[in-house]
Amino acid sequence: MNTPNENPENFDWTAAEADVADVVDLDAARTRRTADAGTHYEITLDETPQRGGMPVDTPPVDASGKRPIVPANWSTWPNIRHTLGQAAALTGYRASFHALRAPWYTLLASFWAVVGLFRLIGRQLKWWWVTEQYSLRQAAADTNDPAMWLKLHREVKATRMWRGLVLAAELLALAIGGPILYATAPVWALVLGVALVVAFLAHIGRPEDRRIITPATVSGRFRRVNPDIILRAYYAAGLGHPDKAHQQIGFGSTMARDASGTGSQVSIDLPYGKTFDDAVKARGAIASGLDVAVSQVFITRDPSSHRRHTLWVADRDPLAQGAGRTPLLRCKPTDIWQPAPFGLDERGNKVAIDLMWTSMLIGAQPRQGKTFAARTLALYAALDPYVKLTVLDGGGKPDWRKFALVADRCSFGLALTRDGDPAEIVVQALREVKADVQDRYERLSALPVDVCPEGKLTREIARDPKYGMPVRMVVLDEFQEYFDLGEVSKEIASLLVYLVKVAPAAGVIFVDATQRPSGVGTGQVAQQFISYRDNHQVRFSLRTGSWQVSDLVLGSGAYSEGYDSSTLLPTYKGVGILRGASDATPTVRTYLADHPDAETILIAARKLRESAGTLTGMAAGEDIAREIRDVLADVRSVIERGETGAQWEEIATRLADRLPEAYADVTAESISAQVRSFGVRSVDVKRSGKALKGAKTDDIDAAISRRKAA
Repeated sequence: MNTPNENPENFDWTAAEADVADVVDLDAARTRRTADAGTHYEITLDETPQRGGMPVDTPPVDASGKRPIVPANWSTWPNIRHTLGQAAALTGYRASFHALRAPWYTLLASFWAVVGLFRLIGRQLKWWWVTEQYSLRQAAADTNDPAMWLKLHREVKATRMWRGLVLAAELLALAIGGPILYATAPVWALVLGVALVVAFLAHIGRPEDRRIITPATVSGRFRRVNPDIILRAYYAAGLGHPDKAHQQIGFGSTMARDASGTGSQVSIDLPYGKTFDDAVKARGAIASGLDVAVSQVFITRDPSSHRRHTLWVADRDPLAQGAGRTPLLRCKPTDIWQPAPFGLDERGNKVAIDLMWTSMLIGAQPRQGKTFAARTLALYAALDPYVKLTVLDGGGKPDWRKFALVADRCSFGLALTRDGDPAEIVVQALREVKADVQDRYERLSALPVDVCPEGKLTREIARDPKYGMPVRMVVLDEFQEYFDLGEVSKEIASLLVYLVKVAPAAGVIFVDATQRPSGVGTGQVAQQFISYRDNHQVRFSLRTGSWQVSDLVLGSGAYSEGYDSSTLLPTYKGVGILRGASDATPTVRTYLADHPDAETILIAARKLRESAGTLTGMAAGEDIAREIRDVLADVRSVIERGETGAQWEEIATRLADRLPEAYADVTAESISAQVRSFGVRSVDVKRSGKALKGAKTDDIDAAISRRKAA
């Protein structure tokens, strides 16, 4: 075991300094040490960092130090054609741009030419009068030097004489030559001469900061990032220290331009003990150190080490530009078992979401693109003719109404329609989904192993009509409205909590959107709302009002990991943070499908379903009235003749016994809420000497009469 030198006075400092001055090849030294020592604890953790992308400063020569004789853009016929095409397109654009503005250019040039004429006359008068000598003569007078003053006076008189002759000759030439040229020169020469004179005078007359011709194109400007700037940013962010041992920031690659040419990237090695999470939390501080906007700084995890990550600094804000129209406009059939195109991340990479076995929560402030994001995924499902859609919109917006072309069940808003009470439609739709989920689990467990190997729904089973188990998608927009409807919300909340926990594993996809992720409902319903919100695997948060709201949408701990959708700018539309869809948490610009685009896609989706024979439910024109019951009539039918009323418990029991297909799960509370929504009072009804809440027969008859009159 080596021990410290106990006699530092006898230490050979000269030899030590000589040793330190040598440059040591660490890899070679470690190899020699390995050969000399039989056992050691030094192992290679990482491969030699590889050069990635293009260098920030592209070298003007190749490895041999020679410049190419023919530039790359003129070296081959394809390159030549491409270069000429680009030049022609740019020239055509510039010509069109300036041709449209030519009258304005002429007006500006004429104005500044007049100004320039007076400036030119003023300059020539100053030149003739030799105004610059005035200070010299004044200095001679101040110093009482008459000899010098007389000498300067004689010189200025002589200078003014010959300069005056020059100006007189100039005026004479213009007075005689102008009319002669006007009379003898061709028109084109006159026009050219006037244009040149006006351009010359306008150049003299216009201020330096006032352009006459507006540039058709503007060269982009961005901050160049180099390793020194990055080190400054990371040290300022507290991720290391340049003067402390083992606290220096390292680079795992060279500084490079990314393949798209829109930013600079480099692999960063944090000091030991610092993690990727620390870098994400310090993203704002890093942006400050780089002197760029936080929306230009993106940090990506490196799978090789938790202290290593890739830093990408965009030249401009990549989120300010939209992702463009949705690729679904091709109106080709989709496959729900394949990832759905959702948008582009900050680096322009395509982002797709695996919808199978998933429930997704989308949250945002109003008018940030929440509904459009949810509708993008619903449109993808609509183009798969083997997906059964249920669309429930608590807000009643126009954005979802065209889904009536393909949806098996749909409900828009909370106002009564010819299809019935929307709240009752929602309850019935969710009951149906619940019954289907329970039935699926039983049937899947009964299928042979060769058909259903893992006891789970497969693509073949879902698309085979003999099994009757298609993939389902349930879309709820503004779902918070269904938790705030009074008594009926209790059943809706119970059904939703059950389904969001159990249904995805049975092939039922949930896509839910809300602008209010907290403070909804009261009592047990409020708790069920929280349970429902927190049981989504995938989260997408567009701009929110605060980091607390962002954390509710993205899930607990998102803010501590550095993800905060409240930092997104108000100008971003359809831009949000996607968490839980993959190992990465990108900021996504969603594809745009506006109302006309959605209608085009849904018309094509309906045709696909008609061809496949999978158009069902309300979209197929089925009489939903046989499933959406007339609650008042059903309740009236179970009150026996001669009874003046019935208790809610009695009504619920009788409905379950006589109409089990519609009221098998009905409770006294739910039937009470439904009947009272029609204006029926809840009063005491006596049975066997016991008074409990119920409904009077006269009140029910009166409600039926009012409805008929309306």
